[in-house]
Amino acid sequence: MANVNLTIDDITRESLRVLHQKCNFIGNIVRDYDDSFAQSGAKIGNTLRVRLPYQYTSATGATINTTAGADSVGVSTTLTVNTQRNVPMRFTSNELTMSIDEFSSRHIEPAMAKMAAMMEYDAFNATLPSVNGAILAGANIGFDDTMNGRAILQNNLAPMDNRVALLDPQGMVDLVTDNKSLFNDQTEGGKQYKEGAMGRFAGFDFYENTILPVHTNGTEAGTAYKVNGAAEAKTLSTSDSDPNNGALTVADGTKTITAGQVFTIGDDVYDVHPETKVSTGVLKQFTVTADATGAGDLAISPAIISSGPHQNVSAIPDDDDVLTFVGAASTAYKQSVLFQKGFACMGSADLVLPKGVHMASRQNYDGISMRIVQDYDVIKDRVFTRLDCLYGFKVLQPDLAVKLWHT
Repeated sequence: MANVNLTIDDITRESLRVLHQKCNFIGNIVRDYDDSFAQSGAKIGNTLRVRLPYQYTSATGATINTTAGADSVGVSTTLTVNTQRNVPMRFTSNELTMSIDEFSSRHIEPAMAKMAAMMEYDAFNATLPSVNGAILAGANIGFDDTMNGRAILQNNLAPMDNRVALLDPQGMVDLVTDNKSLFNDQTEGGKQYKEGAMGRFAGFDFYENTILPVHTNGTEAGTAYKVNGAAEAKTLSTSDSDPNNGALTVADGTKTITAGQVFTIGDDVYDVHPETKVSTGVLKQFTVTADATGAGDLAISPAIISSGPHQNVSAIPDDDDVLTFVGAASTAYKQSVLFQKGFACMGSADLVLPKGVHMASRQNYDGISMRIVQDYDVIKDRVFTRLDCLYGFKVLQPDLAVKLWHT
């Protein structure tokens, strides 16, 4: 069959198909809000309020509560779409006569490998610093670390479906080695030796990802920082407060704290069961979401909420309660992550199709929008091409994920 010139729509659709296959983090988070940014719909700017699940209180007896505690409090967070990532390409018009398979292997595959890597990198850096739980695995990730992470998700009532474990390469080696003597389904067990991957195990779909960033603790990873004054709990109201963003005023410490560091407060600020609000007896973990040095306000996730349907602590921290950080000072930790799909979301917007160019196309595949624009160089018979995606990421429920740190 004779070759025909590839259309720009062919190239765009094939690019999105290949990109989707290469993104094992983006492909496993929520992408249900993308239509709000479509060019064919309303122009809403680059931000979108995403509503989070409602929660309620409960009591016993014939009389129900009719005070503020009975309100249906609509909490939300803001998804901002402001990262435009591009990949430039250049090829001759002769190459456009190739079959789509040949063109894909020569041009689209390497271009999408770059695009996928950078989009995943952006996604990790936008979301992992807000995960409010971390397990210090030491030198190696073991079977027990994975099961402890599973227990955290269970206690946080993470849905049982769509659970994913993303491991860095060394973490995958550690876990496969640690799990080799345990009974497993023959098909899944075989993957350990044929592909160096775990397949499905303990309710998780396991993937290997080389883009997972290393986290480095700041120079403070001990107990130098203290709460300055009685901590103030965040009050959620019907004004769409965000329960994921909070602040804690600290004193005494002078060393650096990096975004993503995890800490507990005092010896009696415990986590609570999401429904009964009864203390679990486990100290609540918080995450610093912005770099900080010295006394002042720490940006933390989640906010400290001591009452109502969104209560997440057994008690408000007291003045001089000590912050105890996970891990050692100035230490770099490889990161793997266990999460349920509802942990985070991605928004991908339709970019405007420019006029006055050789060709332009915009396609959407499974919630990811891509635009390709081409212009022709008549002197050298070359086609200049750019691939663009406009997107943003946001953590929706930080308690639906847990980080595994190892050295």
